[in-house]
Amino acid sequence: MIGLGAGTRIYLRCGVTDLRKAFDGLAQIVEEDLARSITDGDFIVFCNRSKNRLKAIYWDGSGLCLFAKRLEGGRFAWPSSTEAAREVTSAELSMLLEGIDFRNAVHRRWHRRRPIEPKNHNVETNLLTT
Repeated sequence: MIGLGAGTRIYLRCGVTDLRKAFDGLAQIVEEDLARSITDGDFIVFCNRSKNRLKAIYWDGSGLCLFAKRLEGGRFAWPSSTEAAREVTSAELSMLLEGIDFRNAVHRRWHRRRPIEPKNHNVETNLLTT
């Protein structure tokens, strides 16, 4: 899996995309159809009509990266939606790439962690003087 930063937003472009497109064609879809700037650092994933190929485009700060995956058998559990794009978590993206249908997955409340608050220690420090 690609090591994306914690603040990276991941979007699935809903519907079908012609995956013969490369950097410029996919970047144009992001700019025009999704109304997002390609240089925002979002990770955008596209799927073909047969749902056996994915491409993702990502701006890493110095240039565009293009990633691809082709299944030798089976299909991706691609969401069917009328939205232009759907934001997903990195866990959902991992499930998608592993062949798990994340659309029916349920996030349980106990799984979400609360932020750890720093403890306030009032400790006096002794300074040694010579």
